[in-house]
Amino acid sequence: MTKKIKFMCTAFRDGFQSVYGARVLTNDFLPALEAARDAGISYFEAGGGARFQSLYFYCNEDAFVMMDTFRKTAGPDADLQTLARGVNVVGLDSQSSDIIRLHAKLFKKHGITTIRNFDALNDVRNLVFSGKCITEEGLKHQVCITMMELPPGCTGAHDPDFYTARLSQILDAEIPFDSICFKDASGTAVPSKIYETIKRARKLLPDGTFIHFHTHETGGIGVIANKAALDGGADAIDLSMAPCSGGTCQIDILVMWHALRGTNFELDVDIDKVRKAEEVFKACMSDYFLPPEATAVEPLIPWSPMPGGALTANTQMLRDNGIMDKYPEIIKAMSEVVIRGGYGTSVTPVSQFYFQQAFNNVMFGPWKKIAPDYGKMVLGYFGKTPIPADPEIIKIAAEQLEMESTQRSPIEMNDEDPEKSIDHAQKALKSSGIEETDENIFIVATCKDRGLKFLKGEAELGIRKIEKNNVPEASAKDKGHNKKPSSYIVTVNRKDYPIRIEGDTATINNRSYKIGIRRDDESKPKELAEGTETPGTDVIAQMPGKVIRLTSRIGDYVHHGQSIMVVEAMKMEINVSSPIDGTVTEIKVAEEDLVKTGQVLAILN
Repeated sequence: MTKKIKFMCTAFRDGFQSVYGARVLTNDFLPALEAARDAGISYFEAGGGARFQSLYFYCNEDAFVMMDTFRKTAGPDADLQTLARGVNVVGLDSQSSDIIRLHAKLFKKHGITTIRNFDALNDVRNLVFSGKCITEEGLKHQVCITMMELPPGCTGAHDPDFYTARLSQILDAEIPFDSICFKDASGTAVPSKIYETIKRARKLLPDGTFIHFHTHETGGIGVIANKAALDGGADAIDLSMAPCSGGTCQIDILVMWHALRGTNFELDVDIDKVRKAEEVFKACMSDYFLPPEATAVEPLIPWSPMPGGALTANTQMLRDNGIMDKYPEIIKAMSEVVIRGGYGTSVTPVSQFYFQQAFNNVMFGPWKKIAPDYGKMVLGYFGKTPIPADPEIIKIAAEQLEMESTQRSPIEMNDEDPEKSIDHAQKALKSSGIEETDENIFIVATCKDRGLKFLKGEAELGIRKIEKNNVPEASAKDKGHNKKPSSYIVTVNRKDYPIRIEGDTATINNRSYKIGIRRDDESKPKELAEGTETPGTDVIAQMPGKVIRLTSRIGDYVHHGQSIMVVEAMKMEINVSSPIDGTVTEIKVAEEDLVKTGQVLAILN
């Protein structure tokens, strides 16, 4: 007898994250969602993960409004699921109990029915309270065990024994759940281990427990991994639709339907209607830049398990900063970072910690600069890693971050941190004159300064669309203005660059920049115009990024190592520190400026 297989359509969350860095405008994909609904699909991933923060960071949209719109479009009976990261909920940083509870309350309010909840370290302590909050709000809780394959030659975790032990811990902790998911974000788990793990789980769990499996096609084994999970006893898998399928994404519905022909399994779907829905989806996304790596299988992934949802987001940031040539080195450097970091599963946020540290090892030299979050992870501030991190790396992290290692529960430490409290978020809102709603509190708590910037109406559009007729699409700032912006073509080395200028904003390749135009001699003091050199010590940018905060002003006396400004690069906030004791005599950049490696940012005397 053929078994009908249920699947969740991930196209509008994980698909967006794995292809477009989660930077997709809501109105652009609604026709595709309607087509998928009309094709009979009723189980959708509708938000969470990176699709929460990215709406505020890059899309200038409210994630709660997006969820409301998603619910209205999908219909009242659809099962809408979001992704949560345990104590981190939908942020890269971990949160206090109050914010974790508020997460469940707000997602229920805005139309979500199920929350898939995981911890990248598989530290069960990080799932207890978050799982309780989800079920107490009347949501379905899909608790996760996160999977990956260790780099070849490594042992000690991420095998059936390890996953079964974690499942036993979840059961012993009496975490309430409605279903369980085995989640392989990097697409590296060996099919034989997937089969054995789910087969053991089926025996360990109560009869009738719903088992879900999740993987990506990044390593080229997604179809066989899904089949192994079904053979082991899984009830559901995750699938997507083109153009957000294959490569860094989930397997396409059409592909998996075809792969299961002649087996004991079949997808519960009208495949012809799905084909039509995919055509609508392709048309919806035709204006968006499709990174070539999003559609490719990456053979190096088993050695450096980078999740699909992080891979394209990181390569896009490398492109933005003009250092995409560093990608092969960084992806190779990840292997050592994973091995010496304690085997946390390479899924957000840990995958980002791995990439940040690999990036630093390439840019500054191996272990010369510890990425703060990677360092905090090996020191225990996000929970217990599956195996202890390399003692040498723990020592380096402790020295550079000036922090001691800890075995305390993250939620316990967060509840003692006043900056992670609801009260702290309320004060930030009040000082900016913004209404202190639950939604606004949560936005500030999880998105910090950039969430506040959105609420103040200062967010910028950062999506990537293909240029048409050599003129970029209008940015969010262009809309609603009566004054028509000016468009120019600037030719540099015989190559044309279309630029749109409105007031003090220039839009180039869909990115906005603050500009000012003046005569060259007006930008320098008289003695400089006559050719004298600038006295003092230069403060140099160590890597490309964006200035997000000035922490010193002209005239301030700063000590060696004191922060002068903060630059954001590769999802890290990097303090630009003073190389000497001295007075800040010139600051050569402003907030929101993009800077290059080696650029002079400030001058000290």
